[in-house]
Amino acid sequence: MKKLIALVLISLVLFSCEEQGEFTRDGFNVATISENSTLRFNGVFVPTSGISVTGGAKIYADNGQFKLKLDGFSISEGPDLKIYLSKTASPDDFVNLGNLTSATIYVVPQSVDLSVYNYVLIHCQQYNHLFAVAELMEN
Repeated sequence: MKKLIALVLISLVLFSCEEQGEFTRDGFNVATISENSTLRFNGVFVPTSGISVTGGAKIYADNGQFKLKLDGFSISEGPDLKIYLSKTASPDDFVNLGNLTSATIYVVPQSVDLSVYNYVLIHCQQYNHLFAVAELMEN
């Protein structure tokens, strides 16, 4: 009986994110990283329960800006997925970098202090469901 209840709860979490949210319908940020950039931070994504994820996150210093690159990245489908830089491994204190799209590079706002925002989160904003976490380590 406990297994059945657990299966039902997991199914609700996974399938509650089926509908596309209004947040995801907006345009997205297209950026590039120059050859002269320097890798400053990197991390590997770890999925939450029931989610499949591969790849990592890298932050480069590039012409006076920081840019986050998703590297070798793939994740289970979900609506309204956002990329957050966070102070913790949960979406409590974060900066939203934008929608998760086919773009793999996101500009980090100048005001973000990367010494305290050392997690990259993939989060379903519409249903408040965390998909994956990458802890950033300094290079």
